[in-house]
This record gives sequence, C-alpha cells and structure tokens, in this order.
Amino acid sequence: MKEILVKILQSPDIASKKWVSSQYDFAVRNNTIETEADAAIVRVEGSEKKALAISSDCTPRYVKADPYMGAMQAVAETYRNISTVGATPMAITNCLNFGNPEKPKIMGQIVKAIKGINEACKELNYPVISGNVSLYNETDGSVISPTPTIAGVGLLKDVNKRCNLKLKNLGDEIFLIGDISGHISCSLYERDILNKRSESNPPKIDLKLEKKHSLFVRELISNNQINACHDISDGGLFITLFEMCNKNLTFDLNLQEIKPRNLTDEEFLFSEDQACYVIAAKEENKELIFELAKKTNIKLNKIANVINDNIIINKEVISYKELKTINDNIFPSKFS
Repeated sequence: MKEILVKILQSPDIASKKWVSSQYDFAVRNNTIETEADAAIVRVEGSEKKALAISSDCTPRYVKADPYMGAMQAVAETYRNISTVGATPMAITNCLNFGNPEKPKIMGQIVKAIKGINEACKELNYPVISGNVSLYNETDGSVISPTPTIAGVGLLKDVNKRCNLKLKNLGDEIFLIGDISGHISCSLYERDILNKRSESNPPKIDLKLEKKHSLFVRELISNNQINACHDISDGGLFITLFEMCNKNLTFDLNLQEIKPRNLTDEEFLFSEDQACYVIAAKEENKELIFELAKKTNIKLNKIANVINDNIIINKEVISYKELKTINDNIFPSKFS
C-alpha cells in the first residue's frame, strides 16, 4: 500500500502547492483569516463577523472525458468547498479555457460545458454573475485540455462559526458523509497507478444530493458539532484523510470493517465519488450528529479515529512525516 500512496502523493495534482503560495501576499492586508481549508475565508471590511468564502476549481481530465459532466462537477466542487467552511454558496464566475473554437470538436466541448454549468447553477441556486473566455489555446496543433474554471463565492455570517480541514484533537472520531461506490474511471489512481486514461465516464454528479449534503454540513458547523471538514475530490478518500492530518495528528483506518465487500481496498481509498465529505468530531457529539443524519436521511458512517504520529491502514504502520516530506518537496525539487 505504501508504494501506491507515495506515487499518488507525488502527482502534480496532489503535491503541496505551499512552496508557490507562500511566495505571495495571501494575507491581503490581513483580511484573509483562514488558509487551511477548502475555501479561503476573507473578512468583509467594516463588519465584525461577516466574511467571504472563495474557491476556484476544475478537473480537466473529467471535462475531457465528458465536457457536460466535467463542467457540472467543477461547479459542484466549489459549492462543496464553500460549504466545508460553514459558508452559504452564493454565486460563481467562470473562465472558459479551450482550444480553437473554429474546430467542431472544440466548439462541441464549449457548448456541452456551458450546458453543464447552466444545469448545475440552476439546481444549486448558484447563479453565474460574470465570466470570460480564453480561446485558441493551441501550439503547433497541440491543444490544452478543456478547462472551464469555476470560481465560487459564499457568505459566512459569523466568522466565529467556521471550520477548516485540519484535525484538532487526539481521540476524535472521523466520519464519512455519502457513499463511496469505487468509481475509478478518470481518477488519479487510474492515471498514475494503472497507467490508463479513460476517454469517458467521469464520476456522476447528483445535484440534489450535493445540495442535501451541503445543508447538513453547514448545519453541523453552525451548531459547533464538528471541528474539521473536507470534501472528497482528487485522489479519493485517502488523499482527503492525508490532507486533514495536522502535525502529529493522523488516523487509524481499518478497511475490513468499513468498506463494502464488493470493493477492493484501492477502490475504496482512491475512487473519486462526488457529494462526499469527511468530518471529525469529539466523541461526545457523535449521538447528536447521527440523530441529525437520521432526521435528514443522510448516509453517515464512522470510518476512523484520530491518533498520534503514524498513519495506520489495516494495521500497516506508515510514517506520516515521510509521506508529508515527499508531498511537500515535489514543487521545490522541480523549480528551486
């Protein structure tokens, strides 16, 4: 398992971007008050409590496989990221990055992507308020992957009721919201481990489920019932849990107890199913969280415990520090 984890963590998609972001003034006159989350939180000047949550996303390999579904996923991803901090998603802007639109294939990608964005925004009540395009992105006949980038913004009414993705307390329990089906097509695992590139079948988007899970997560954060929240996206469940690790706080995962019998360990750890979140909470809040999940018909399962130092998967002990060092050093080693 460790060999797979190391290779996934070295992917440019997953490698830590801290070496890049730390070179810029991300604090923006000290109004940025959260950086270890799926969305940045920026204080609204003149307000004691209000802040904006901002997220920008797109997964080009999904869009290339299915422009309609891939563009819809980009909208849903920003919606989830804003929700994980406790903010209400309000609106999006976009930049449609494509090749030469005079070519029928490229124009077809653009049309399908716009339709996907349109459907997602209508269902999620998440309007497009502006946008632009960047076209003719080709060199010597080589075209970029279709990249309809979505930037979403949400409103956080009280910055004291916010959440980030980092684990906080030893002994906390970790829960999965949603269902992992083992969707490997178009995933990083398929590309980097299986050395395949699917031409179709990115993960499906259920917009009603996205909205339902978002409301559930935001209510938990508003009630101060959870202390960490992260959505599942690139790399699947393992990458989500890895990114939640905080200094010496890691996780103990026994797949034989939690994964569906029809899935392999790899399918459960690395599938990129949508509308899924991972949350961490104190044991004392577990009963209230499960009560709310039952009341709102949310699929919720405990999957792990917060432990010290090493990551444990199926009793295999893996050094978190070693994995973190590998993940942190990819960009510096390439560009320093």
